[in-house]
Amino acid sequence: MPNGSGHSNKAPSALIFDSGVGAISIAREVRRQIPALTLHFGVDNGFYPYGTKSEEALRPRIVEQASAMMAATGADILVVGCNTASTLALPQLREVLPQPVVGVVPAIKPAAQETESGVIALIATEGTVNRRYTRELIEQFANGHRVINVPAPELVRLAEAKLRGERITATDLDPVLRRIFHTAGGDRVDTAVLACTHFPLLREELDRFAPRQIRWLDSGPAIARRVQWWLDELHLVLPERAEASQLLSSAADSDGQIALAFAEFSPAPRLPVS
Repeated sequence: MPNGSGHSNKAPSALIFDSGVGAISIAREVRRQIPALTLHFGVDNGFYPYGTKSEEALRPRIVEQASAMMAATGADILVVGCNTASTLALPQLREVLPQPVVGVVPAIKPAAQETESGVIALIATEGTVNRRYTRELIEQFANGHRVINVPAPELVRLAEAKLRGERITATDLDPVLRRIFHTAGGDRVDTAVLACTHFPLLREELDRFAPRQIRWLDSGPAIARRVQWWLDELHLVLPERAEASQLLSSAADSDGQIALAFAEFSPAPRLPVS
């Protein structure tokens, strides 16, 4: 593992990696908890969306792209801001990278601790819902609870539409809300796990249009705490304020939508990493 001694003049930084712009939800939480940490962003838009690709194609691709972007930015920590990539490639990334790798795990453990009714909705892309990794998390942390799987791939598109400034309506969210509340056991759901980094971007609308109030949990706060743990572990001292962010992509941002989505972080775009 690296330590602080090799980074005498460089401000500590983390690279947040995703296939799209969903990792903004993670970045916002890291920025909120650790405002002086420099954040870089790696977007594998050349293979977007990950949810429709096979595991065999995704694993080597994730390792190749994340490694190249880590090398290009010189980041001290890799944050895999994508549930699909985390459930597939964390062991391989940790094998090839000298830097620590922080992955996104669906917030099933805190949901199991917080639910009072014992009924949890797991809202995810179809790949995450059906993956063995997710089933093992449920068995480990939510044994004895009822977990209702709610595949909601359309929330990815809606989250990206919101980032473009479009308004999300009750009609847009109605199919997903029906899958949560109007299914067997849905009347007892009191906690929902937002198990894709895109989904917290829609928390406000989900909460507003849901037929009743429930808890909406995501992994952002836990990820930020883990990043801080690694900064302490590596003895990396933060400056008074973060340095300029970089935005890397694997393909050209031809319509400028990626740069627009990340505009709140004012990153400097770089040529695609091949």
